[in-house]
Amino acid sequence: MARPKPQRSNQPDPKRRPTPVGRSGNPAKAAAAAKAGPAQAGRTRLTAGDWIAGARLRTLPLAIAPVALGTGAGVVAIAEGPWHPTRFALALIVALALQIGVNYANDYSDGIRGTDDHRVGPARLTASGLVNPKAVLYVALAFFAVAALAGLALTIITQQWWLLAVGAVAIVAAWFYTGGKHPYGYYGLGEVFVFVFFGLVATAGSAFVQALAVNFEAWIGGVGVGLLACAVLMANNLRDVVQDRTAGKRTLAVLVGPVAGRILFTVFMLVPFLIVGLLSLFYPAAVLVFFALLLALPACVIVLTARTPRELILALQLTSFTALAYGIGLGLAIAL
Repeated sequence: MARPKPQRSNQPDPKRRPTPVGRSGNPAKAAAAAKAGPAQAGRTRLTAGDWIAGARLRTLPLAIAPVALGTGAGVVAIAEGPWHPTRFALALIVALALQIGVNYANDYSDGIRGTDDHRVGPARLTASGLVNPKAVLYVALAFFAVAALAGLALTIITQQWWLLAVGAVAIVAAWFYTGGKHPYGYYGLGEVFVFVFFGLVATAGSAFVQALAVNFEAWIGGVGVGLLACAVLMANNLRDVVQDRTAGKRTLAVLVGPVAGRILFTVFMLVPFLIVGLLSLFYPAAVLVFFALLLALPACVIVLTARTPRELILALQLTSFTALAYGIGLGLAIAL
């Protein structure tokens, strides 16, 4: 006699572990995606929006501001003839490509170290586990290449071949911010980098390619935008201070502590406006740049009173827009 076939139960087997839906079959990627939090849950691939977010558009004002200010200073220093819009465009491409390249390189380096596993801000490309880390690295290198090509064009136009060495140093410094075995961004030197390269070098360099000289306006203006760039980095690091301390990333905010970090942020934000006051003695239109305090002062209040890391995200955005208004406004005031 034939034995009856067992009936299939619709009830799930409690001993069987459910297969994750929408997760990668790669255990390493799956683990990274799990760490990335609910925002990445159920996703199998990144979108174009994720790649755009990886460029960290809110940091791009830090690239635009020094070029605008430096070009304005350079226009004043030109002995004869009009300003050079092509050189301005190339300098802007160099600055933007370097900034985006730094952002992707940071994403790659922090991601493979595990520094971004518990960050407070938006999830990063590498840490999400949904993209091959080498793809992020290649994108970073591509933007560094764009910066190098634009810099080469500037060098050929101006015939100032030593600019190649400055560009090479800038790219190396951009990579070793979080890359390599001993990234200086992990030893409290990140603010030094942004002050020098996104402040002094970018502003003075933009002035030089216009006039083949660097005047006082370019140097003092470079100090101002450099300090604002430091403020952006400090706001970012204050937001992640607990996570960075856990991950062993010793930013300046980690080294000095949150209280001193908040005070430093305020100094970085307000000292540039003393420079505005000084330049207003020679360029009366510069007083209009004081309207940027409508962005700067709320950012300072938020940073000084914030109780949760997420509150600092708004301060970070306000600080970036302050830098943009400062650089463009002061550049126009000087040039016109």
